Amino acid sequence: MEFAIIPRSVWAEFVVEGKRAHAAAPPAPSDNPAWDPVGGVFIHYRGADFPLPGSNEYFDETDCKRDIAEVYDRHTRNDDYNWDIGYNFLICPHGNIYQGRGYERGEANAPGYIPGSGYGRNAAFYSICGLLRAGNLPTEAMLRSYRSLIAHLRDEAPRRTGGLIFPHSHGYATDCPGHLHMYAQPGSTIDPAVPWSGPADIYVYAAQKWVNATYAGYAPGYLSCPENGRTGWSTVYALTQGLQYEHGISPTVQSFGPATFTAVKNRGKLPDDETNTNLIRLYNAALWCKGYWTATDLSEWNIDSRTALVRLYSDAGFDYGVVARRMWPHICRGLMRMDQFKMVPGGDTTIRRVQQHLNQRWVGEVGVPAMSLVPCDGYYSRDVQQGFMMALQYELGLDPGVINGNFGPGTQAALRGRGSQALSGELRFLFRSACYFNSPTLMAGSPSPVSISYAAGDIDTDAPTPSHTAWLRAFQGFSQIPPTVTNDFTTWAQLLVSCGDTARPAAGCDGITEITAARGQALYAAGYRIVGRYLDEHIAPGDPSYLGKALKPGEPRTILNAGLRLLPIFQWNGTQLANFTYDKGYQQALKAHEKSVEHGIPPNTCIYFAVDYDALDVDIDSSVKPYFRGVADGLAASGNRYAYGVYGSRNVCTRVSREVGARWSLVSGMSWGFSGNLGFPLPENWSLNQIREFDFQPGWGLDHNVWRDGGDPGVSFLVS
Repeated sequence: MEFAIIPRSVWAEFVVEGKRAHAAAPPAPSDNPAWDPVGGVFIHYRGADFPLPGSNEYFDETDCKRDIAEVYDRHTRNDDYNWDIGYNFLICPHGNIYQGRGYERGEANAPGYIPGSGYGRNAAFYSICGLLRAGNLPTEAMLRSYRSLIAHLRDEAPRRTGGLIFPHSHGYATDCPGHLHMYAQPGSTIDPAVPWSGPADIYVYAAQKWVNATYAGYAPGYLSCPENGRTGWSTVYALTQGLQYEHGISPTVQSFGPATFTAVKNRGKLPDDETNTNLIRLYNAALWCKGYWTATDLSEWNIDSRTALVRLYSDAGFDYGVVARRMWPHICRGLMRMDQFKMVPGGDTTIRRVQQHLNQRWVGEVGVPAMSLVPCDGYYSRDVQQGFMMALQYELGLDPGVINGNFGPGTQAALRGRGSQALSGELRFLFRSACYFNSPTLMAGSPSPVSISYAAGDIDTDAPTPSHTAWLRAFQGFSQIPPTVTNDFTTWAQLLVSCGDTARPAAGCDGITEITAARGQALYAAGYRIVGRYLDEHIAPGDPSYLGKALKPGEPRTILNAGLRLLPIFQWNGTQLANFTYDKGYQQALKAHEKSVEHGIPPNTCIYFAVDYDALDVDIDSSVKPYFRGVADGLAASGNRYAYGVYGSRNVCTRVSREVGARWSLVSGMSWGFSGNLGFPLPENWSLNQIREFDFQPGWGLDHNVWRDGGDPGVSFLVS
């Protein structure tokens, strides 16, 4: 919707005839020269009565205009509002913004001052009323218009305002602004200073208000959660602390650990049997935060509550009627976390089926001591990886007491033994599920990339089907591991962790240490043929953190004389999100170009720009992609002499390559715990996969990299 403010004359036609001319006239200038809306805005609603009871919308815009006319009529029956409508602006459920007092003084925020600021409520704030009654929710159109209007008042209005956003009830005894209350604060979705996040949830908001009011200042250690109607870790942590307090745990902590698990187990009561009203409130609140429709009165455990809980059990993979009491401590722990058990948009039904089986078999039936419920949202994640590894360790025959989900020496030994034999039953299920998690893969040797997906039906059979064999052969070829078409250790390792079999030979390496002639000869003798080195370092000599990692003058020639090729890498503080902006990408591309020319690196060489931390999707969207757009533009401004690649997790490499155009990927596979390396296949354009860090010689550390056949050739000659 295009931003516009509808003048008073449009609603004035619905005002009684004797007042109509005044209502239609532009708002009178303020006769109070002290009025200056520098503070911000107050948010209001209409109150208890609604023209269409039970409806969330007016029939049409005529109803909205009539409603504003009614406000005007009420406000001009006495001099409370100086004989005019009290609000500066009004917003209807359709998203239309109407002029009230406009940019003139506000009269509707109540008298007094904002403590600590010196701002008068009416003297320094605009008042914006949503045409909304108690019990009704704001529409998305209304929220977007609040956001647009606030942006206008801050940046464009003749009398501009500040960044504060208050509800009418701030320091004043009123229910106003009803269900707009959770938006009436800086940082909400109506605040143009933050990204739009859509409508919030009134029931989550009610849960947040209750848990803070009940435990803040009462439960030792309790930390209040934001009251914003949005589920997050801070909210489920607050609920967890409330749960601990009700079970007699003190001080409370933001973790559902063994003590909390044991307390829930020892209490032995399902919510159906619970007599502690606060525990019932906590369970209902947690169900709302999980996205289940439960009791609207948090203190009541009713049929909606029980239906929601039964649904949660089912979503987690269990039959409530069979395992309800036995699994309750696990379900309770899952409630008090951000783990999602519903299928989420974009989730995979086969992955969800595997997730549910992990819960059924290894949590419900076997009871692996260290294993908790895994999410059942259709996405492979760190928690799913942890549960999957524990299930695998159990089926490989590890003692349940030592199962920990790590890809350690015991697990690796078991994979070389039992795991590399003929598979059947649960072990076969796990191997083929791991194949599915790594799908799709590419057919090696194809003239152009051909993607091949793992067939979901192959998970449930022991037969070596043609589709299973074809996928496994393609996976091994694309990953550049021996094409055994079996479940050998190297294949297991490649399926389970991004580093794969770290003992496998590789022709690539990289490091921060200067390659002298002697070191170059040693690398060549050890089988290495390409070495990655850094073009520059963002820390100056003399700084305590200076590493001296940049290429030295003449070093590229020394590398080539040793029979090696050079892979140029650029990293300026790439371990922090704050480094990744468009401007920094642009400037760093200029610097990379300058250094590459200085070292005689030939045109068309690919320079790898580093994202050396576990960037999440939200980071990639907000910062990493803009950074690489800056890199692309910086290199273009320098004449496009060099191409750019990306160094980072599998997910970072894939997304930057597909969405921004990086030519090659250097994958940080040895960081196998990165979320960006869990459940993501190797990027199509991977050129090197960094699988192990080690000391090549005392005091000389290297990263051991698989160099892909047909990948980036690197630098094999220099130019003057």
